Amino acid sequence: MQTTAATKPGPPDTPGGSEGGVRRTRGANKAAAWRWDGPVSVVRLPLAVDEQTAARLESLFFAMFCLKRAVQREARSRTEAFWKGARRREADAAGWRREVGLTRPALERAAYAHLDASGWLRHHASKALALHQADEVWTGVERHLFPDSSGRRAGCPRTGSWWEYTRIPGRARSHTQVRKWETFRLHGSLQGHLGAWRHPALPAHVATPAQAARLAPGTPVLAQPRRMPAPRPAAGRGGKSSWWEHDGPLTVVFTGGPDSKRGEIVLPVRLPQGAGRWRWLRHFLDRPELWHKIDLVRRPHPAAPGGWVYEAHLMVLDGGYASPAALERRRQAAAVGRVGGVDLNVGNLSVVSLPAMLEPGDGRMLADQITLTDLERAAVQRQRRTARRRARALERSRRANNKARYELSRRQRRRQQRRQAAGLPERHVDLPKGPRLADAAGRPLTSYRKDRTTGAYRALRTRTRAEQAGRTEARRARARRVAERITAAHGVRLTVEDGPVSAWFRLWGRACAVFTPGMLKAALAAECAAVGGRLGRAATFTTALSQHCLCGHRTPKTLADRVHHCPSCGLRADRDLVSAALGAFVTWTDAADPRTASVDFSSSRHALGVFGLGLQGALAESTATRTRPAPTGGEGRRGGSRPEGEASARPHPERQRRRPRTGTHHGSRRADAAGHRTVSTSRQALVLAGDQAAVVAVPAEEAGRLVEGTGGH
Repeated sequence: MQTTAATKPGPPDTPGGSEGGVRRTRGANKAAAWRWDGPVSVVRLPLAVDEQTAARLESLFFAMFCLKRAVQREARSRTEAFWKGARRREADAAGWRREVGLTRPALERAAYAHLDASGWLRHHASKALALHQADEVWTGVERHLFPDSSGRRAGCPRTGSWWEYTRIPGRARSHTQVRKWETFRLHGSLQGHLGAWRHPALPAHVATPAQAARLAPGTPVLAQPRRMPAPRPAAGRGGKSSWWEHDGPLTVVFTGGPDSKRGEIVLPVRLPQGAGRWRWLRHFLDRPELWHKIDLVRRPHPAAPGGWVYEAHLMVLDGGYASPAALERRRQAAAVGRVGGVDLNVGNLSVVSLPAMLEPGDGRMLADQITLTDLERAAVQRQRRTARRRARALERSRRANNKARYELSRRQRRRQQRRQAAGLPERHVDLPKGPRLADAAGRPLTSYRKDRTTGAYRALRTRTRAEQAGRTEARRARARRVAERITAAHGVRLTVEDGPVSAWFRLWGRACAVFTPGMLKAALAAECAAVGGRLGRAATFTTALSQHCLCGHRTPKTLADRVHHCPSCGLRADRDLVSAALGAFVTWTDAADPRTASVDFSSSRHALGVFGLGLQGALAESTATRTRPAPTGGEGRRGGSRPEGEASARPHPERQRRRPRTGTHHGSRRADAAGHRTVSTSRQALVLAGDQAAVVAVPAEEAGRLVEGTGGH
């Protein structure tokens, strides 16, 4: 926001004076704005908060929530006025937006007005926080007013709830002026933190963060107490204390509101105490000149006092950390001279790669197919049972505390009618089991967020959300590991079909939530970009990979057909592997536009002739060790699950006559004398004994004899 001030007379030789005897005051900035076009990272720093500080943080969050809610209501009313003025909008949309106040400066001025008009907000919040809070509200309004590249708009901004408000945006520090950092600031150093909370068992020669980072993982470096005391600022010039001179443990400081008389809010930072994370800490925290801004975030936690834990999200002007092992792995992946394709669907991921020059001397065709194991599916079933049990408990608690908002069930109504006909007194119903009271359109008469809930209800809901967040992080980590293995074996020049994963969730939501194809696709794209390669995207309607053969012949298939059999060249293999193999021959007119993709069938026919039987064998046998998913309730068939080995009481007659499928999708099996089940691969076999699994090396000719057929699943 630019401001212009009146000029005052002054001597021409004074700083800022001019020859006309008029001294310039603050006006429009003439210098170029500072910009950063490099990579950025965000680091989550846990904060040690006691009861008194937690109360002040709760007051700060409540003050900022009230301010944001007021700005959101004003923005919504202005948005409705903007859309109602159809004639003014058609004549001059930009002028009409400025007139109704739908601009960033107008919302910032509205936030200032709310802050000044309130008698208590200035005790907690500052104008800098109000400015950035208004900017966040404007971001939502902007997404509603202006369509994106696909022509879609976001919905009209609504007023959020107290439980959804979890982040207070901070202001960035100045990188052109020293000691200028408003709102939340980070003071101290990693060296000072090590000196203040040094572990007693740490060797005496370890005195710097660099030496601590060279220790073996698992070595204790810090001994931070459970209740970390808030440090005090160091003495500066003239004997006055100043946080800018503080060189002790890392601390987040907020000055408070302009009318606050309770002093600064000092939040000690709690760092990982083992040596395994100190290389990561040095990358982000040992260079204070790269610290940019801090957002204060609260996260629900069932075991924390008050139900919230607080974190400082520090933005650093640098890329993410990569360990030496990861850098070496990426260096080796960049040297892999292969090109490949990826076929991603609801239940598996198939990858096929060939040498980039299509020369058999450079290597052979590799095929890999990744599916969920029996143990992973069994864990998913346990999680679903726990989720259903908790959902029923939460629903019972909600109904018991909001009886007037639910109807009685049919059985409960009939029971009351029988008692009334018999002349018995009406019995009190503790838990109404009917539907929620709603209007003719089916909308609830009272919003769910207005229901009364108990402390046990909120604790169980918080614990459930925390566990779900943990499982989501575990799935992201699994996706990263899978992407690392794929790039290490198949290189970083891969191609995948450009299909919307969100459409799959509408048809196969539960299976997609388990296998997470979207996470796998995003992780593979990020890993390819980090190594220096690219995960190309090819449009389905211009390539139709699943409907063609490597020879170029079109072989139509439905989703139920899982085996590719070409009548022209005789190739028979899993359809997903054939689609992935065709992806290696996709070319683009414009690499950024998936619609310009096409398949180079001349190269694929050349590869089919060069690799010959090796291609058929690679597509018939995947190099991934995997297990066939056990039949479970709700996954692939109806009905409940039954123990392994127990046959159905009345098997279907057609299923008895059907030949068992033992082909490429899950690998073939055989049982040895000990009763172990073996899943064959081209280079190794996975032997399963109960819940134990071990990878056993198998010669190529023995693995070939294990393959009984080439049918697909």
